[in-house]
Amino acid sequence: MSEVVSSLRRPLVTKDRSYTQVSDEILQPVEKKTTKLWLICFGISALTALMGVCVIAYQIGTGIGVWGLNKTVGWSWDITNFVFWVGIGHAGTLISAILLLFRQKWRTSINRAAEAMTIFAVMCAGLFPLIHMGRPWFAYWMFPYPNGRELWLNFRSPLLWDVFAISTYFSVSLLFWYVGLIPDIANLRDRATCPIRKKIYTALSLGWNSSHRTWHRYEILCLTLAGLATPLVLSVHTIVSMDFATSIIPGWHTTIFPPYFVAGAVFSGFAMVLTLLIILRKVMNYEHYITGFHIDAMCKVLLCTGMIVGLAYGTEFFIAWYSGNEYERYAFINRAIGPYAWAYWTMVSCNVIFPQILWFKKMRYNLTVVFIISIIVNIGMWFERFVIITTSLHRDFLPSSWVMYSPTWVEICTFIGTLGIFFTLFFLFCRFLPVISVFEVKSVMKYGKKH
Repeated sequence: MSEVVSSLRRPLVTKDRSYTQVSDEILQPVEKKTTKLWLICFGISALTALMGVCVIAYQIGTGIGVWGLNKTVGWSWDITNFVFWVGIGHAGTLISAILLLFRQKWRTSINRAAEAMTIFAVMCAGLFPLIHMGRPWFAYWMFPYPNGRELWLNFRSPLLWDVFAISTYFSVSLLFWYVGLIPDIANLRDRATCPIRKKIYTALSLGWNSSHRTWHRYEILCLTLAGLATPLVLSVHTIVSMDFATSIIPGWHTTIFPPYFVAGAVFSGFAMVLTLLIILRKVMNYEHYITGFHIDAMCKVLLCTGMIVGLAYGTEFFIAWYSGNEYERYAFINRAIGPYAWAYWTMVSCNVIFPQILWFKKMRYNLTVVFIISIIVNIGMWFERFVIITTSLHRDFLPSSWVMYSPTWVEICTFIGTLGIFFTLFFLFCRFLPVISVFEVKSVMKYGKKH
């Protein structure tokens, strides 16, 4: 009976190979010479990141008056991009922590890249509040420590909640990612031939010796960190949503924002994971480890969260109508047929209509289709944050305050620069550390195969 059940499961590693072959194939990008394709991609992303750093230095030196902000629309692109990057970081914690607790074995080939994506995305997100402060060298004023300045934090401020939520999320995600790397770093240490690399990996492996006691403590620590990280999936973006929901702005003052933001964050995060893994799968020859089954499982999660986001869109319109509040009604009508209607319908098309293609199994196994949809979803989720922020602010309670917003070249270059920073860090990660967890892949090699 067990043989029949096993044969019905999809194998997580295609083709039969030895443990040595698995280590050689996964660690090859780290141990071999740098390829021309990697150098080209890294060079483009590094130049983009350098442009972003220069633009950030310019606006800090000049002042945020170089942004296109005005008295009515005081957030717009910077907070849009902040929420966008935080959302992208959500899939990493979901794949690492929640799927680990639920013993989902298909996470083994994708969790490492998703965790790294989380860390780099949160780093990019943290740049925007720092820039928005105007004087980022005073950022330490936000930390709750005893001081002689007689300036104490306002713990009722949702912006302060962001500081605690993002810093906690980043710390736990970084620790979880690094702990998962230790066995593979020890493997690189044992295989290293260069004395310098061997010393570096020896220091990073923290004395790992592969004993039974070490593995036992490692598993306990991973489960503990997973238990700590799981509430963060819900709490971090819930707190980000409170930045909006605690205000009285029409379109923001609603209780649906927390679950709406969490679903949207997982939605955009999985879309970015799909985008990165499909590229890695092809460029680094990982077709046997990131299989069609992995892509299919992530597409199902993408479809599910996309349906939740679509339900949230409809619920918002229904509540605005049912409330009888003329300001709420106007805010949503303005989104649909106002001057920013193009952005609203782009959002709906990308996040609700296009993902319906994933209902068909043939489409879920078509990598070209999945890759295009993942990019479309990321575009749509960026427009969702833009619609929520800009269309709610540009026409407030007073018609005398109505104004149109358009970003300046500084804002556009800053966002493009963060994309460069994100991909630069990710390419460095792919070059110097294993993108796929070697020991976890070995643990599921027999999954779905007759024995």
